[in-house]
Amino acid sequence: MAAKKIAKKTTTAVPAVADDTPKPAAKKAAAKKAVVRTKKVAVEPVAKKTVARPSLDDLARAAYLNYRRRVEQSLPGDSHGDWLEAERQFSGQV
Repeated sequence: MAAKKIAKKTTTAVPAVADDTPKPAAKKAAAKKAVVRTKKVAVEPVAKKTVARPSLDDLARAAYLNYRRRVEQSLPGDSHGDWLEAERQFSGQV
């Protein structure tokens, strides 16, 4: 009888090369874990962007260029309007 038990053990032996590929159920579980991780990352707050304000020199230069364009084209206006237009130009870029 001992011979029969040995024969059964040898017929159900594990092959010498192990199969390292994950099973389909394991793939689905890994995919679910990955989705959960990405959701946690998306919930984290995003850092606020700081808006760089133009310097007074940049505004003055833009206002001067607006003045020169206005005078060359013989358009009505004043220096205050040139300054406000320069501020609008910078706020449009940001």
